[in-house]
Amino acid sequence: MNQQIPLPRPIDQVEIVRLKIPAGDRVPNNSDHPAVIARNVLAGAHDERAVRGLMEHNGWGHTWSWIVFDYHHFHPDAFEALAVARGSATLMLGGPQGETVEVKAGDVMILPPGFGHRRLAMRDGFLICGAYPPGQGNYTVVRDSSGYDDAMLRQIKAIAKPLTDPVWGDDGPLLRALLGCDEALP
Repeated sequence: MNQQIPLPRPIDQVEIVRLKIPAGDRVPNNSDHPAVIARNVLAGAHDERAVRGLMEHNGWGHTWSWIVFDYHHFHPDAFEALAVARGSATLMLGGPQGETVEVKAGDVMILPPGFGHRRLAMRDGFLICGAYPPGQGNYTVVRDSSGYDDAMLRQIKAIAKPLTDPVWGDDGPLLRALLGCDEALP
């Protein structure tokens, strides 16, 4: 069965949240880039294949569908796009020192390298789809209990920035918010 790729809501109707969390003892987060969340950008639940198809269409690959791990972790070697296909969840973003965030079907976020995340609760058949910029699909999962060092901080800073927005493509507002281009945001 061929699923239609969901169209994002108009940019001027989407709330984009930036989340900047300082480094902690066990999770480095990212000193250069915030996590960004677009609220209800996909206007509710969609088939997981269609959500992954949207991100793939916009240049983000190595897609998957599952849940978020229930322990604090981060990826020092990849930007990660996460799109909620169905249900809702309570996530902790930014590691143990981070913030609790509610996400639901239609929300999309980008987590920069080193940014901690963990699932605290899930409801209504929660399913999230992940994707990565070209060359970052073979990412590493680091548990917060492993910590980080100066070499890992250098690795995080060296990761290539995404060239496209996983939802809108070339120059979308999620990408601009991630890269700090405030003047271009709606």
